[in-house]
Amino acid sequence: MTYSQTLEFLFNQLPAYHRIGKAAYKNDLNNIIALDNYFKNPHLKYHTIHVAGTNGKGSVAHMIASVLQEAGYKTGLYTSPHLKDFRERIKINGEMIGENDVVMFVKKHKGIIESIKPSFFEMAVAMAFNYFGECNVNVAVIEVGLGGRLDSTNIINPVLSVITNIGHDHMDLLGNTLEKIAVEKAGIIKNKTPVLVSETQSETANVFIKKANECDSPILFADTIYSCDLKQNENFSSERRYIMTELSTKNQFEGRTLLGGDCQSKNLQAVFTTFSMLKNNFEVSEEHIKEGIRKVVINTGLQGRWQILSTSPLTICDTGHNKEGLEIVLNQIQKIPKSVLHIILGFVNDKDLGSVLPLFPSDAYYYFTKASVPRALNEVSLKSQAAKYGLDGQSFSDVGTALDCARKNAKQSDMIFIGGSTFIVAEVV
Repeated sequence: MTYSQTLEFLFNQLPAYHRIGKAAYKNDLNNIIALDNYFKNPHLKYHTIHVAGTNGKGSVAHMIASVLQEAGYKTGLYTSPHLKDFRERIKINGEMIGENDVVMFVKKHKGIIESIKPSFFEMAVAMAFNYFGECNVNVAVIEVGLGGRLDSTNIINPVLSVITNIGHDHMDLLGNTLEKIAVEKAGIIKNKTPVLVSETQSETANVFIKKANECDSPILFADTIYSCDLKQNENFSSERRYIMTELSTKNQFEGRTLLGGDCQSKNLQAVFTTFSMLKNNFEVSEEHIKEGIRKVVINTGLQGRWQILSTSPLTICDTGHNKEGLEIVLNQIQKIPKSVLHIILGFVNDKDLGSVLPLFPSDAYYYFTKASVPRALNEVSLKSQAAKYGLDGQSFSDVGTALDCARKNAKQSDMIFIGGSTFIVAEVV
């Protein structure tokens, strides 16, 4: 089997949430436990850090991994979904798992895969944990896929559980209130294991405190430990300066980040607090933290977070796709001087459009489109729904054509934004 044939087997044989949505979601850990036993519990061979949350968990996971790399630790990183290549999900020191490693994993273990019939995500988690064990990593940063309590990654015993924030996403699976969603995210909290929550939210803070107390686990909220002042560059480039203030001592730390989104201030607070909490586990200096944050894109290959694709005209994409994430992105867009705003927009077909379309400005021109995944919402249907909220534009059957049209229409003083769905962004980065 070639790499492409292997992926075709995995995509066609295993239900994948990123392709078909809710039908691929498993509400128990039976399959992953069976796979973990089959591979002799590889995640017990190395330290792990578990990262959950609605928004920011990908950025936080990548930054933590980048800092650990700077400190000299052989660092595994498991994230999802991927943008271009399945192998983005499984990295060691920023290097993706080899194509041949993926092929040989499936070839060698095809019997157990066909016997258990795991979901695509369950199989990917098992592959990652096994690969990290075979490569003798010192530590692996593991991003939760969906929720927490029943997520396939939730078989690990981490040295720290990180929960970035709680927002309105996957409500059909996790619950229709922030409190219910928080209960699912809190499921990653383990006995006598430190817990870090990025953001103090009135609706959810007590959920985490209660769960941590039940588990006899110390808990901190990053925004009570640090505050972050994220400076804006005059030319709106992605590189930004930040000033981190330790609230108890008023000590300040200054650095730079290439993650230019306004949302990163909360994520930076989480990263700094992470290493305050792990000072007995890893030898990490302030310089390692600053360099890890500054070089996260280089070290880990993170893409799609307020990523500037062009400056003439200014063209930016961002993977923010739920109410809370899009609010921050759209507010940041509003601050940027421009003549006309062009928005290339697409969603998945199970998105609650009533919660996100009202956030978008009616004075922008829209290019409604769909990504090349089965879950993509039809562009004509999206255009019709958007019209109810005063959003006007054209529909395009693919992202590339929509972007070409926007570039032809946009003047140098205009701005193009591409987003709405991770899968839309995946086709332009």
